[in-house]
Amino acid sequence: MSYGRAPRRRFTLLAATAVAGALVLSACGGGTKAGGGGNTNFVTGSGGVSTVAKGERTDAPELDGTTLDGKALDITDYKGKVVVLNFWGSWCGPCRAEAKHFQKVSQETEDQGVQFVGINTRDPQKSLAVSFEEDFGVTYPSIYDPTGKLLLRFPKGTLNPQAIPSTVVVDRDGKLAARTLAALDAQKLRKMIDPLIAEK
Repeated sequence: MSYGRAPRRRFTLLAATAVAGALVLSACGGGTKAGGGGNTNFVTGSGGVSTVAKGERTDAPELDGTTLDGKALDITDYKGKVVVLNFWGSWCGPCRAEAKHFQKVSQETEDQGVQFVGINTRDPQKSLAVSFEEDFGVTYPSIYDPTGKLLLRFPKGTLNPQAIPSTVVVDRDGKLAARTLAALDAQKLRKMIDPLIAEK
């Protein structure tokens, strides 16, 4: 008899929704706490940017999907470039504040071998994310990830995105090199990626 199963199923769904909602609400405040614990190789500077020395970096996880304009994208296609991954949502105030800065720096660094890729997460309708990019003139691609599955591909104890917005930078060898869990302006973003541009 299945009479008692529906409430239990409904409770499980509500609990999962609450957990996801708690992540969104706690994350979008722009905090700078770095997690990881254990034997992590990264160091967090006073500006809230965590970095890993070149010889101690781990491989970036597989990050692929369909962009907001319907094209397939895999970040391994950009190996040999510095890849700036920005995790954002149209519902997130700090994401709106940093969008123009990311667009500006993406244009400034394009000729220096830097590729920006957005990861749009927890937007239930793609049209909301598309409107966000149009409003802020964002021209680099964003993968549409409404369920947040790409965030879960980062192993714990690495430079994993733990908040929205988060920015993770992948070096030219496809390894995780830097991360921040706070919104950035153009100056802070350049300070984060310029050392990686300079690496040989």
